[in-house]
Amino acid sequence: MIYLDHAAATPVDARVLRAMEPYFGEKFYNPSAAYLPAKKVSADYEVAKAKIAHCIGAKGADLVITAGATEANNLAFTAPTSKVLYLETEHDSVRRVAQQYGGMAVRVLANGLVDMADLRAKLTDEVEMISVSLANNELGVIQPLAEIAALVREVRMDRMRRGIKRQLLLHSDASQALNLLDVNVARLGVDLLTLNSAKVYGPKGVGALYVAHGVKLLPLTLGGGQENGLRSGTENVPGVVGFARAMELAHEHVNGNRKKYAGWRKILLDELEGHELINRKHCLDNFVVVCYEGLDAERLVFALEERGVYVATGAACAASKGVRSHVLSAIGLSEAQIAGSLRLTLGETNDEAQIHEAAAIINEVVAAERKRMGA
Repeated sequence: MIYLDHAAATPVDARVLRAMEPYFGEKFYNPSAAYLPAKKVSADYEVAKAKIAHCIGAKGADLVITAGATEANNLAFTAPTSKVLYLETEHDSVRRVAQQYGGMAVRVLANGLVDMADLRAKLTDEVEMISVSLANNELGVIQPLAEIAALVREVRMDRMRRGIKRQLLLHSDASQALNLLDVNVARLGVDLLTLNSAKVYGPKGVGALYVAHGVKLLPLTLGGGQENGLRSGTENVPGVVGFARAMELAHEHVNGNRKKYAGWRKILLDELEGHELINRKHCLDNFVVVCYEGLDAERLVFALEERGVYVATGAACAASKGVRSHVLSAIGLSEAQIAGSLRLTLGETNDEAQIHEAAAIINEVVAAERKRMGA
């Protein structure tokens, strides 16, 4: 098997699994219990949170642990009480909840980057929050968050001078970026940041929301008052311990990963034939999005699976429902281009030999499909 869909899911790293194992067995205690073994588990949980936070330049108290990025994104949107802006290429867990808060989409340019002129035009005095992913989940395009944060500061100062007290928050979903970018909340200038264990070789069903000091959120669930009352429920200790180890490993190897994936990406681009490259610049080094116009990408996915190569047509949640990519539509691709587009995302299950082999197999499958279409 050659797995080229790491944007959808990553396997749990063996080192992560080893860190988690004790908390399924001898350290199974509920962290909220009063006796000593439980208190020790509670302390381990807080240490794990602190490790996650340290990797983004924050403190453990700044994090709310969630059941993944979708919940973290939904929780972030409990901060505004009025209008919000979101990038039109955002993941559905941002788009759909934003629309419930008077959301207005901000356009992107043909390269997938935010249209700063459109953002400025739509950033009226009623807007309370802007949500822009650090790196897009279908294209891997890296957004200029520092530039957006500078605009947010400028607007805040202008509102203050004019006596307008309405808040303006900047939220970003960094799920896809944690393994390839040095993510720091201060440098990014964000008030809210979504993290996802499942994209960094940690366990699925675990995420976190960074919340800057002074930002007020409302809980999505009520109960025992865990996570400072914002996320009730018995803490997922093994999941958070695993998440912490995965974040440490990602943080430690981010530069090496970037260099390795950039080399593999170049191999793919040099050896793949008869395609149009969609994400040319400003993207994560492990993302390759190519279009075989005139072909049906879904047929290519199935044909490649038969040859042992696993790729995607876009976001897994959209592809499973047969929904056309709103991301590719937003950057101006035609219906035929969207229908023929494949997303290849590289990761730790790969090696250089696999990349060469994958390129050869993809070329063969595409040629066979073109021949069939011609016939």
